[in-house]
Amino acid sequence: MGVSIPILDWVFLLALFPVAFFWLRRAWRILFRRDFSEVALKKGLPPPNAERYAPYELAINLVGGTVMVGVLVAVLVFQALDRDDWMAVAGVTLWMKIFASFALGRHAHGIDFSRKKSTRT
Repeated sequence: MGVSIPILDWVFLLALFPVAFFWLRRAWRILFRRDFSEVALKKGLPPPNAERYAPYELAINLVGGTVMVGVLVAVLVFQALDRDDWMAVAGVTLWMKIFASFALGRHAHGIDFSRKKSTRT
């Protein structure tokens, strides 16, 4: 249990709207528009075979966005979750999505062994 500052609770809750929107929009683009430009990014660039990793990125974004919308509905419409519960669910979802997308991007790009090593004299 932490110290509750109501304005920060509302800011975090309202921040879930754009987060859920962008994640679900990315899933929409992958699924229906077949746009793979945002799949498994590393340094802002997709891998050469982005279509191969699109189902994984779709699942990551769809699950994350759906959980965020579920939290928003549960808190604002049904008032079914108390502060600690919805913050825990939203926080864990946010971090897991970030870590999963990061890991997918690194896996999709692989390790570049062709980089020149610095030579010391």
